[in-house]
Amino acid sequence: MKTILLLRHAKSAWGEPGLSDHDRPLNRRGEVAAAAIAEHLVAKGIVPDLILCSTATRARQTLAPLIERLPAPAPPIALESGLYLASEDMLLNRLRDLPDATATVLLIGHNDGLGLLAQALAGSGKASLLAALRDKYPTGALALLQADIAAWPRLKPGIATLAAFTCPRDLD
Repeated sequence: MKTILLLRHAKSAWGEPGLSDHDRPLNRRGEVAAAAIAEHLVAKGIVPDLILCSTATRARQTLAPLIERLPAPAPPIALESGLYLASEDMLLNRLRDLPDATATVLLIGHNDGLGLLAQALAGSGKASLLAALRDKYPTGALALLQADIAAWPRLKPGIATLAAFTCPRDLD
């Protein structure tokens, strides 16, 4: 069994003219949401074996509260520029390249690719969760998918069960 956590970065700020999209930080609402999702993961006892994170400032800032809360030692973290605005296919191929010893991965990235990947992988799950996932993948949202596979190269569309879909507003 492989567990895939897909976390869209939290809400970012748009107020600084001249700042590149890659360098946009979280706004206050995003900081609160990132902390809430981090608390949620820790409270559920979910500790990834590996964290893949976009190099964008808002993605790294979404990761930061989780790292502060996870028990030591923290799992390996790969900050990857290729995850910045990556397409669904690029993200799927990145997951397929994971070592089979990795049972649980957390991928922090961006829409549209992240939301499309979650929708593509989710072949089953509670109807209300699937509907919410297909309706909107808001900033700070976390999809928890479980795939009954032994090896990551076998990951394909429709193979996973959507076990949870959590939005920051659900945690208020």
